[in-house]
Amino acid sequence: MTAPIITTLSIVIPAYNEGPTIHRILDKVQAVQLVGDISKEVIIVNDCSKDDTEEAIMRYKSANPGLNIQYFKHAVNQGKGAALHTGISKATGEYLIIQDADLEYDPEEYNILLKPVLSGFADVVFGSRFMGGRPHRILFFWHSIGNKWLTLASNALTNLNLTDMETCYKLFHTKTIQGIKLREKRFGFEPEVTARISQVPKIRIYEVGISYYGRTYEEGKKIGMKDAFRALYCILKYNTWGK
Repeated sequence: MTAPIITTLSIVIPAYNEGPTIHRILDKVQAVQLVGDISKEVIIVNDCSKDDTEEAIMRYKSANPGLNIQYFKHAVNQGKGAALHTGISKATGEYLIIQDADLEYDPEEYNILLKPVLSGFADVVFGSRFMGGRPHRILFFWHSIGNKWLTLASNALTNLNLTDMETCYKLFHTKTIQGIKLREKRFGFEPEVTARISQVPKIRIYEVGISYYGRTYEEGKKIGMKDAFRALYCILKYNTWGK
């Protein structure tokens, strides 16, 4: 198996009303040392935030010129999926990873996701919150049940055996993901991209265990029950009539 040469990892960060905390995730992204001296391209897409997210990003960019930050913004709020579409289209690294702007996922674990790729085994790597011995904040019972049911439904139609379809941490070969037409503009992104990736001929998908430092709604969590129903609809759509 031939290991790919990766010189740059693009880190796509959708941001909406993350002004008070976005510097903290950027600090973590900046601090991580990628294996093999891979450089980082940070792509932030501000989805028309109503707070000072833009000002916070500009301050950080000015104070940290050594971090390659590419900033884009939407004139109107379109949703997380739409922000990801913009970020993915702008990526120039050989591989890209999705990073939420909150503090639920740890950038120190990028190297865990990169390992199967650099070993020549994987084209796509999912980071699972439900496998391995890493820290996992205990929060919402019904969220965990919903996630497992959505993952089960997705697996049944994609013929994959993922443990965490809804995970934020997904590592893609950039040209591959840029070649897929994605439509979901909000939280339907995860089931749609999973379906689309599973349909790529001979794609090699791996899964690794990651940590999860979940937020409560008081701390800024945004996903809700209606998003779960949308996810189920997207699982059915993009694996059947919407193929």
